[in-house]
Amino acid sequence: MAQVFDRSSNALARMSLVLTGLIVIAVGVALNSLQRSPWVTRQGQRPDQPVPFSHKHHVQGLGLQCQYCHTSVEKSSYAGIPPTKTCMNCHSQIWTDAELLKPVRDSWATGESIQWIKVHDLPDYVYFNHEIHVNKGIGCASCHGRVDEMPLMYEENSLQMEWCLNCHRNPGKNLRPTSEIYNMAWAGPSTDKPVWCGVTRDAQHTDVPTAQSVSCVTKDPGNPQIVMLQAGGLRGMAGQQSGTNLEPRPLNGSGMTVSDAPAMLLPASYQKFESQNDLGNFLMDKYHIRTGNELSSCEVCHR
Repeated sequence: MAQVFDRSSNALARMSLVLTGLIVIAVGVALNSLQRSPWVTRQGQRPDQPVPFSHKHHVQGLGLQCQYCHTSVEKSSYAGIPPTKTCMNCHSQIWTDAELLKPVRDSWATGESIQWIKVHDLPDYVYFNHEIHVNKGIGCASCHGRVDEMPLMYEENSLQMEWCLNCHRNPGKNLRPTSEIYNMAWAGPSTDKPVWCGVTRDAQHTDVPTAQSVSCVTKDPGNPQIVMLQAGGLRGMAGQQSGTNLEPRPLNGSGMTVSDAPAMLLPASYQKFESQNDLGNFLMDKYHIRTGNELSSCEVCHR
């Protein structure tokens, strides 16, 4: 019987298999690059908003705090979009006839909300809680970038799962003192600019949030420093006192004044940090943040 296929067909078959494999790999690489590209993630894109609101002008230029507009960022899962009334607090007095603010005036007159385009828009199946991140030492700039330098708001990071996991595997690299949460220029400690941190209250005082029990300063406070806790607040070596004094002793003799309150000496021994890694590990311990393995474990969600 005559041979149907030529001997060269074996070589062609091998080449076709290799070529098919290369095509599959190339398609996979292309799709992977596509799903990471700004075309999908919208990273770096500046959507056309009804009003060209400039964070640079309002934050860096005028010095507005983040919480003035985003009122729920510390106590809710979402940062919140300011209502028109927040805008009109100022713009009922200044730039009252500016053409670019016409949508704001129309919204105020009609009561209809301005249709802002959400820049940091997570998928519906993703749950992100602003409150826990802000109160555990994650600054605004860690996720949103230098907002104070953005004339038009854009997405600084990809917000993909890989980006979230990179932080959750090593949270310490992004942790900062809670006093520096809204400091856009915070760069962490270095040899030239060290940071001193210490715990100002002990574990028995449960009325203070864990993260706020840590005090950090950028100038050497001296070591050790003794802080006296009284019922009226914290009293430092300089005799300055914060908090609200107790009510004066009533006529019936009950109650206490500040001088009557039992004092307790709390050592606030400040520790010097010259690297973000060391500071992050310290804050992870004091903020009671779980390790990277615990945070990225499947058991966090699937118990």
